[in-house]
Amino acid sequence: MLPGAPDLDRLTTPLAWTDAGGRIEGSNAAFARWLGVSARRLVDQPLVALETDGDVLRRALSADATATMPAEPLRLRRIALAWLGGEPRFADAWLTRDEEGGGWLLEAHPVDEFPGQDPAIALPGALSAALKGLAHELRNPLAGLKGAAQLLARRSHDAGGLADENSRELTGLIESEVERLTQLLDRLLSPTPPAAHAPLNIHATLERVLRLAESDAGWAVRLLRDYDPSLPELHGDADRLTQATWNLVRNAIEAGAANITLRTRAEHGVRIGDVLHPLVLRLEIVDDGRGVPEDLTERLFLPLVSGRADGSGLGLALAQQVAREHGGSLTYRSRAGHTVFTVLLPLRVEEEVGDGQQ
Repeated sequence: MLPGAPDLDRLTTPLAWTDAGGRIEGSNAAFARWLGVSARRLVDQPLVALETDGDVLRRALSADATATMPAEPLRLRRIALAWLGGEPRFADAWLTRDEEGGGWLLEAHPVDEFPGQDPAIALPGALSAALKGLAHELRNPLAGLKGAAQLLARRSHDAGGLADENSRELTGLIESEVERLTQLLDRLLSPTPPAAHAPLNIHATLERVLRLAESDAGWAVRLLRDYDPSLPELHGDADRLTQATWNLVRNAIEAGAANITLRTRAEHGVRIGDVLHPLVLRLEIVDDGRGVPEDLTERLFLPLVSGRADGSGLGLALAQQVAREHGGSLTYRSRAGHTVFTVLLPLRVEEEVGDGQQ
């Protein structure tokens, strides 16, 4: 595809090129080193198979394949690429169509995993090692919690009666959350490709989060629902979405909110990044707490940045990452007494049509 391709090995910019079907024909040495794989193993692999979070690259290739030849390269912001479950590498990329052969050239410009990261903050590699150590130490206590919850569940079952129904529900919640945390730890210790997305009812996920909030905050916080019952199913990872939403709700609780509302709506023709989506889910977490401190407004989604002395500063960074995994976004607006975190997630249009025909 590229005349004089061996000369590209002298370049420090990672480059890869494909045939008309999107399969890698070759790459320069910088691209192979960047992904930690030999250039020979990359050959004949689908380029889109390297994308680990979201499907920005796949959508760009699909749209470009059916369009007239673009005059300018396509800019792809912060795509995550990896080789077969390895550590993801983040880059801003340029995607150029080859007018003669019909293939593509991908030019990657590596960026930090967390955009705008303060140099004073520990590097992502050190942070990853620390998290893996913590994950290893937490596995035994979680196993003990799960065993205790199962024992309580058996005792509630043996006791019987309506009086123990709430106890059985709470022990079931403990078991499911311990299982979810165990899976998160396993992902830290042994990284695997993201789970395949499946149809889910977003309101069932939100109800799980609200149950956690009720257990955490008790009667101190009023939890409100403002759902759109006509929403179609969302394709996603229910556990990851639970984790992200729970982080946002818990932040609201810790900001002193007396009222927290979870609101869902469908919106048409919404742009997320560079992509215009015909239909998206808008999920809003609204609270009347203290709001986001002014000195954190520019750094709020960075890891290790927190407005609380005892905060880890990882919750919002993780929530933003989960939104990106689903092709969406996380934004916020805040003032004292009114803070809104907004998650936008693309919905499949054919599902909305199918629902209307039933």
